[in-house]
Amino acid sequence: MTSSSSPSQDQDTTRFAHAYPEGLRADALMEEDVAWSHEIDGERDGDQFDRSERAALRRVAGLSTELEDVTEVEYRQLRLERVVLVGVWTSGTAQDSENSLAELAALAETAGALVLDGVIQRRDKPDAATFIGSGKALELRDIVVETGADTVICDGELSPGQLIALEDVVKVKVIDRTALILDIFAQHAKSREGKAQVALAQMQYMLPRLRGWGQSLSRQMGGGKGGGLATRGPGETKIETDRRRIREKMAKMRREIAEMKTGREIKRQERKRHKVPSVAIAGYTNAGKSSLLNRLTGAGVLVENSLFATLDPTVRRAETPSGRLYTLADTVGFVRHLPHHLVEAFRSTMEEVGEADLILHVVDGSHPDPEEQLAAVREVIRDVGATGVPEIVVINKADAADPLTLQRLMRIEKRSIPVSARTGQGIDKLLALIDDELPRPSVEIEALVPYTHGQLVARAHTEGEVISAEHTADGTLLKARVHEELAADLAPYVPAPLA
Repeated sequence: MTSSSSPSQDQDTTRFAHAYPEGLRADALMEEDVAWSHEIDGERDGDQFDRSERAALRRVAGLSTELEDVTEVEYRQLRLERVVLVGVWTSGTAQDSENSLAELAALAETAGALVLDGVIQRRDKPDAATFIGSGKALELRDIVVETGADTVICDGELSPGQLIALEDVVKVKVIDRTALILDIFAQHAKSREGKAQVALAQMQYMLPRLRGWGQSLSRQMGGGKGGGLATRGPGETKIETDRRRIREKMAKMRREIAEMKTGREIKRQERKRHKVPSVAIAGYTNAGKSSLLNRLTGAGVLVENSLFATLDPTVRRAETPSGRLYTLADTVGFVRHLPHHLVEAFRSTMEEVGEADLILHVVDGSHPDPEEQLAAVREVIRDVGATGVPEIVVINKADAADPLTLQRLMRIEKRSIPVSARTGQGIDKLLALIDDELPRPSVEIEALVPYTHGQLVARAHTEGEVISAEHTADGTLLKARVHEELAADLAPYVPAPLA
């Protein structure tokens, strides 16, 4: 059967229900020989299809992002890559698999590609050779030829063998989800540390995937002197030389990142020395973390409606309604199946979360599956060892969310609050909640501080919680909650108890 859309074919086409914007589509590649064990046992396994429907290739309109306005000539001259997406539905519902492919489409757009088509195949597990199976790889090649695509993006991390085998069939470049995310990170990294972390992750990803072409595999040099007749043994192959150089560069990058990490740790220790509480904003990419930081502090951090707009951590000073100072740190966004190369490379950046006194876990309340976002972020938080930090779930974009979804999230997450960073809805309540949750100084003290020691009063304001401050003829009568170190400095000015 041809893949072109005709009226007669449209009658035979099964259309999936969509939770994402109108027109978004995923195609289905179904294997005839998939083991539908749950059907045999009499259990329902998602959407049920007849054998003929499972074997058919069904096209559903909606994923294409190709521009149709011919006046946008300058945009077209950029020659953006034209991509076809392919996913394997192994578990969960059909809606889950389509949400995952829709997220892959958003990632591809963020990377600067034009999404032409998308296909999903139902399998028990990805094919070990070509990810989707040899027969469906041939069908995928037909789709690539029909659409004029020059790249195929797979929704998963492919082994080197799978990449090579699939490329040999479809005859265009094949990349996986991990490579796509690494490319986005490379585009968005601005600071020296961010660029170094991305470069390290890319090299970790590329090392096992190096390939030789033609005679480059057999380009060998022995240990003789001067080359020519003196080259005695096989020595290193070209690919071995490349791998050794990459390992050397990786070692150099790790040393550089460790040096930069030391500088950030010094700043963090300085904040701790001054007993300034810290709050880390964590969450799924594009959940609105930077918008929330701007709303809470007026920081003016870059805000974009794109994935991974923030890579470099931003730390800003903020103040609670009661006047207590604290720091807010905006961190890199997380995503489902975040490549472990990135988790390792960005571990030093993510330590802002582990070292915080409180985590604001931002989730997009308008997303089709916010619970999945929460689970993905918590998995990474566990990886960086921040499980013991108190957490407030901030349900952002409440103005655009379904009220039933908000109620469900607030019922599941006991420590949650709906807000809108765009409109300011719920921000006052969030500030009050932060004030309640931040650790309070342990010592309550009353002291008459001479005006010549005004710096102690200033420290009480910045490092502690001032209950009252009254100016008298002899000095400032200060009543405050402070930490033990400042309490010791104020002890000489505590009035003696009356006999």
